[in-house]
Amino acid sequence: MSRKYKFRNPEAVYFVSFATVNWIDVFTRREYKDIVVDSLNYCIREKGLIVYAWVIMSNHVHLVIEGREVALENVLRDMKKHTANKILDAIKKNQQESRREWMLWMFERAGKKNPNNSKYQFWQQHNQPIELTRHAYGIDAAIDYVHENPVNAGFVSQAESYPYSSAVDFAGGKELVNIVPCW
Repeated sequence: MSRKYKFRNPEAVYFVSFATVNWIDVFTRREYKDIVVDSLNYCIREKGLIVYAWVIMSNHVHLVIEGREVALENVLRDMKKHTANKILDAIKKNQQESRREWMLWMFERAGKKNPNNSKYQFWQQHNQPIELTRHAYGIDAAIDYVHENPVNAGFVSQAESYPYSSAVDFAGGKELVNIVPCW
């Protein structure tokens, strides 16, 4: 992994992205997205993760986060491991999943290429953390980028219409992940 992408400052706010291997569109089903939501809320409650903004797209996740109690690299490592196991298990059990065999084959194929795995690899290994400046425009720009992802992908015409994003909270509603207002 490049030295460019590291959590260097434990007190910083970071923009983080992580994707499924081969950019497989896993998050087309609500139950798989809900696993990520539940894991984010667990990390907020139990590991001191602070989430300022988030979005789950069809094959990747964007977060604007800060860590208080546990180092961010450890929180993300544990969260990715947990969600990978839970989602893979959900895929295996989902009789309605028309792409089940293909997805499991792809995740197993990726797992065989990486000696760090026992069988499957669900997430790409990197998180690409980018430290954001404490100036409002640095954090605000990242939050805008996160919220506009579903609009730019053509999923919705307004960011707050996408339920798997903190844009709902920013529009005055209360949604799925317990975010912290930035200011």
